[in-house]
Amino acid sequence: MADFSKGAAWMAGEILPISEAKIGVTDWGLTHSDITYDVVPVWKGGFFRLDDYLDRFLDSLAAMRLDPGLTRDRMVQALADMMTASGLQDAYCAMVCARGVPVIPGSRDPRDCANHFYAWCVPYVHVIPFDLAEAGASALIPDTPRRIPENSVNPRAKNYHWGDFTDGLFQAKEAGFDTVILLDHAGNVTEGPGFNAFALKGGRVITSGHGVLGGITRRTVLEMAQEAGLTCEERALPLEEFLDADEVFLSSSGGGVTPIVRVNDRVFGNGVPGPVARRLRQTYFDWLEAPRFRTAIAYR
Repeated sequence: MADFSKGAAWMAGEILPISEAKIGVTDWGLTHSDITYDVVPVWKGGFFRLDDYLDRFLDSLAAMRLDPGLTRDRMVQALADMMTASGLQDAYCAMVCARGVPVIPGSRDPRDCANHFYAWCVPYVHVIPFDLAEAGASALIPDTPRRIPENSVNPRAKNYHWGDFTDGLFQAKEAGFDTVILLDHAGNVTEGPGFNAFALKGGRVITSGHGVLGGITRRTVLEMAQEAGLTCEERALPLEEFLDADEVFLSSSGGGVTPIVRVNDRVFGNGVPGPVARRLRQTYFDWLEAPRFRTAIAYR
């Protein structure tokens, strides 16, 4: 019997253990990072905001001129079947489309590639480990690298172009920080590897309005903040303003809201998560179970 305890994958209609999932070494998804994906959280046996994640995935497919030849309903069924087979109640569930291999050998024309869809799931991933997020994490904002400009690689089409993030992560980890946040070339705060960044000043929640992925968790945070009576601003966020905030925090599908208590040499809240970030963090986990956002998975 197949062991799905470490995760599962759906590939060409077959569900198999995550360790057996593979793509070809000449697939442009691998050789050119010519690929898009999205990740929907599964929490206590249900997808969270599945339609919103699918909408964004389909937008990314259109932006990158990818067409795997599957309908939206077929993608949903693939995700549901995979999750059912895996038995995982809390999971990180990815849907992916890769450019594929040229059907004409040696062709350099992307139109000649056979695009293909696949999916995979693993036990729920916290981008910042849970205990660390509860206590408040730290982030480095280096002078370089700067985030890939949005007129070079479209950040709203979720992608695997992580060269800038990986360089930044090496710097952050070697300097004793938990993660990294990158600036754009004008010195504004953008995003980090797998998350959006927020600053709180007074009753205003501010997050970058350009050069970033339009995160579904980012949208959730803005909705939660508005319900809490806070004013939300999506605009350029200069580094100086970010460091002058009362609180800063991150948002990610892998862990929700994470308070940040240190950025570079700046310590926030005497090293303790602020009250707004803590409240939003708890609200996010409450919303994960809210029927209005939940699509239950029919496990066997």
